Amino acid sequence: MSGQQWIQLFTIAVMIMATGAWLMDRPSAAPSATVSGMVVNANGPVAGASVRVRASDNVTSTDDDGRFTLASLVEGQEIEIAAWTNGYYIASAYITPPASGITLVLRPYHTTDHSDYEWVSPIAGTSPGACGNCHPMIVPQWMSNAHGGAVSNRRFFSLYNGTHIGGTAQVGPGYLNDFPGTAGNCANCHAPGAAVDGFFTTNMNQIRDAITAGIHCDYCHKVGGVYLNPATQSVYPNAPGVQSQRVLRPPEGDNIFFGPYDDIHDPDTYMPTMTESDFCAPCHQFSFWGTPIYESHAEWLASPYAESDVTCQNCHMPPTGANYFALPETGGLEHPPQQIPSHLQLGVASTDLLQTTVAMTVSARQVFDKIEATVVITNSGAGHHVPTDHPGRHMILVVTAADPQGGMLPFVSGPTVPEWGGTQARWPGKAFAKVLRDVESGESPVVSYWKRTLIVNDNRIPAFESDISRYRFAPPQNGGQVQIRARLIFRRLFQPLAEAKGWDSPDIIMAEAGASLSTYPDAPAQQDQ
Repeated sequence: MSGQQWIQLFTIAVMIMATGAWLMDRPSAAPSATVSGMVVNANGPVAGASVRVRASDNVTSTDDDGRFTLASLVEGQEIEIAAWTNGYYIASAYITPPASGITLVLRPYHTTDHSDYEWVSPIAGTSPGACGNCHPMIVPQWMSNAHGGAVSNRRFFSLYNGTHIGGTAQVGPGYLNDFPGTAGNCANCHAPGAAVDGFFTTNMNQIRDAITAGIHCDYCHKVGGVYLNPATQSVYPNAPGVQSQRVLRPPEGDNIFFGPYDDIHDPDTYMPTMTESDFCAPCHQFSFWGTPIYESHAEWLASPYAESDVTCQNCHMPPTGANYFALPETGGLEHPPQQIPSHLQLGVASTDLLQTTVAMTVSARQVFDKIEATVVITNSGAGHHVPTDHPGRHMILVVTAADPQGGMLPFVSGPTVPEWGGTQARWPGKAFAKVLRDVESGESPVVSYWKRTLIVNDNRIPAFESDISRYRFAPPQNGGQVQIRARLIFRRLFQPLAEAKGWDSPDIIMAEAGASLSTYPDAPAQQDQ
């Protein structure tokens, strides 16, 4: 072999080695494998079914012939795919891409409620099917909120029975005082697990403290839909709670759990309504005697939140950062934390929630021989009026002005807290409430909405709207720095009634704001025009 031939052979070898090194060092190609197949039911192909790689955003829909293709998969890496459409359980299968000719068979779920089904307790260890066995991160959240304690709430029972919160002493209004011998429909919302079989015959005292009679996991996840009035897009006004819910307890030998995911194993299935405000409507939108009492769903519908698809769940069931909704050893898969809502169901017991609901500003100026304070309260964080729902809930604004030594300046003019404002009555400020008057007695305000009542005033603040009020005080005689302070207080119940019944819920400060003003003495008085 000549020298020239050796040079040529060496050059070729170097080129081959360099090419091999380049191939080894280059980044891996993007996943390009696919899986394809068909979704069918007993009648044939199913169009419009969703098909998803479990616990991922890789999702598609079947075409008119029930066919699907999932792309961007890693060759040789096993995946599980799930298919769903309305009226069916979720079908799933393990597949190793690439693959074709896959058939996913959807199983229909029952369409009638089976009252012989026995509710499963949420408490871990109480039975093999107890919710807490697989969801220990969720059940404690539920137990800590008002829904979890609905059948044990002492405040509720003091109004239902007309008693003091601590016992049987008769104090103030009570449903059973006004309608003895009846049960009422309170259980429709407070104890739906029992009321589903007795809309008007479930006496709350007979199922008190019975967890499976209340608002519990197994009940809520057996609700397969909500009956809405097409004219209002909300529930019918006289069908509270279970009367507006499509409960679908399973037949013997089967089960069902409606949930917010379309990729969970049978007997789970997906129900989009569970992530929408409509799911909350049955217990948060109804009237008594034609008077709307609970209105938070209609208030939400009329707000910008509804147009922007910001739901009740976004605020009241915020994610906590958990990656699993069920234990991995029981089949739970990791999901992005923002896709896992909590079951905290935050409400008026949450100071943090209340304090992010409103924004308040205070400004002050000297107008001739008076100090004028302007208070602006904006509903900046609630998708409904503040306060909302129970007519006993209200907010009280108190405004004060102090001289340089801390003494209170005389109040000259402006709104004052009404007589029913308790400790703050007649102070500079105002109250925000839906005020009811009893039709027969004329008493006002009342919370006995189970009787015939009328709304005599409603100045609650709608979403993104503001209330502006102005107050005038006499300035210090010698001038100096004046401090204006405003404080917004939330109460569950009108103070005199709350004290009589022994409600021990403390006032919650929703917002505080202030302003400073340098005043000057001997200011000329304003001339009457």
